[in-house]
Amino acid sequence: MTTDALPEQRIYRISPLIRVTLLLLYLALTSPLASLAEVTAAPISPQLLKVGLAIGFVLVYAALSEQVEISPEGIQVRYPAWCRWFLRRQWQLPWDAIARIQPRSTGQGGLVYYLIDRQGQGYLLPMRIAGFAELTRILQARTTIDMRDVRPLSQPWMYLILLVLTLLLLLIDAWVVWVAMPDFADVIASSLSASAQLG
Repeated sequence: MTTDALPEQRIYRISPLIRVTLLLLYLALTSPLASLAEVTAAPISPQLLKVGLAIGFVLVYAALSEQVEISPEGIQVRYPAWCRWFLRRQWQLPWDAIARIQPRSTGQGGLVYYLIDRQGQGYLLPMRIAGFAELTRILQARTTIDMRDVRPLSQPWMYLILLVLTLLLLLIDAWVVWVAMPDFADVIASSLSASAQLG
């Protein structure tokens, strides 16, 4: 890709598959807690727990709103204005300030990549965005750094498997709530029966 063919400006966002999967996983892990706290007479207020879980959902959604913007001047990682004030992992680099790219291993055996500036400061390159391959081609064209071996941290099929497992977990959650709250189950059953009779 030559510099003449590069886009003037482009914004990359986290893949919708990843966002949906992780948001559903959060719901699957937390949604039964308030109902179970009410049934088991837990010391924490169910209403307070619901507020906390709602705040947690907003925080997860905000973290998944990360954006990578490229322009003729450089690369910028940022968040939307509504959550930018409390998410500090934002940075900006001119193209000519990028000296090299450095891989680092994760605790799970994967690789993440840091853009290293001429002062030796590292900036984590987001790897879960849609269009990551195109982004690496643009980075290579703008900086002349070889990016051919840079690959996303996780492949789409991994998130597809996680999505299927998350949906199964949501079904189990629904069953648990159904069993734990018989009055609620009776209301739903009565509503379904009434709908069938009307039909």
